[in-house]
Amino acid sequence: MFQVLIGALGAFVGLSVGAAAGRKFYDCGVESDEFRYFIAACLQVLLGSSTIALILALLFREEAGTWLGLNTQWVLWAVFVSAASVIVQIRLVQWQVRKEARRYGALQVSQSVLNMLLALLLVVGLQSGADGRMFAQVLTVGAIAFISLVFLQRDHLLGFFVWKPEYVREVWAFGAPLIPHIAGAFVLTSIDRLVVKQELGLADAGIYMVAVQLASVLSLIFDAVNRAYTPLLYEILKKDLLAQKLKLVRYSYLWFGLLLLGAMLTFIVGPFFVRLVAGEQYEKAGEIIGWLAMGQAFMGMYLVMTGYIFYSKRTGLLSLTTITSGLINVALLVVLVRLLGLKGAAIAFSISMGIRFLLTWWVAQRRHPMPWFNFKVQN
Repeated sequence: MFQVLIGALGAFVGLSVGAAAGRKFYDCGVESDEFRYFIAACLQVLLGSSTIALILALLFREEAGTWLGLNTQWVLWAVFVSAASVIVQIRLVQWQVRKEARRYGALQVSQSVLNMLLALLLVVGLQSGADGRMFAQVLTVGAIAFISLVFLQRDHLLGFFVWKPEYVREVWAFGAPLIPHIAGAFVLTSIDRLVVKQELGLADAGIYMVAVQLASVLSLIFDAVNRAYTPLLYEILKKDLLAQKLKLVRYSYLWFGLLLLGAMLTFIVGPFFVRLVAGEQYEKAGEIIGWLAMGQAFMGMYLVMTGYIFYSKRTGLLSLTTITSGLINVALLVVLVRLLGLKGAAIAFSISMGIRFLLTWWVAQRRHPMPWFNFKVQN
């Protein structure tokens, strides 16, 4: 539930400033004071949105704590985790667009290892239960955010005490239309566990979450591929050469085929994998992991399309597609969970993610047309 709250806050805290800074790099091209001023504007927007979120959390912490089953202190700490995560993302994205994969990987892996070690110490060693797990996350993201600021300063990318209203407006124009998009993504990826908990009980919610966590291994692969692919995509789109665009389209179709094939194989090998990793007590999760993997495959395909939309800087329609598919997901969840139980939730997720991919493809073609249906071979 703490993770669900952080996901919900992600719709507002930060306003996607990491993505805005990444896209701005391709306008500036080289390190400059102006780019530092843009990073400063990103941090200022983050400070403003985090302050508003913290005020709202203070006002409604009792209600939120009751609804989520959390102590009220964790409602406030969730705001901190969300804001600190945005700082980390700004640093990571700047390494991403500069193709500094080793630094990117080192920081992200360090965060994961530190998080794991602190969780083991607090939960297993000190027997602090769920509070220990959450506190480990607070400590980890706080430490990594501080390190991220140090690295930004070392690379001369930090200039917080600068006021450039035009850059603040640019950051706002990029991120504000994405608020419904991120909210819809939260509905798509998190509301299922709430519905399962409400309709089927906490035990089935635990089984469902095991399947979700195992299927999310695929998302790690897709996310890594997307982060490596995005700088290359932006460079190709900036050159605007038809031959390169056609090659990009062909590789995209090949990637889609591999994803769908892998998802279909999960229906066969998934149940064995669940028993191997989680044990026979979670065997029921194996019955639904195939559907969840199919949804993750559609997620990987969707990520390919979002690059074109972010490059265009016209993000409004992306929110419409995510909200639409999120609402479809809620409707399918309510119906299919009652009819099919856990399998219904997984099927609803898969269908909704497929719809989001198709709608995002349509938006991407409107925002930055590509030769998706030009099958002529170009030398």
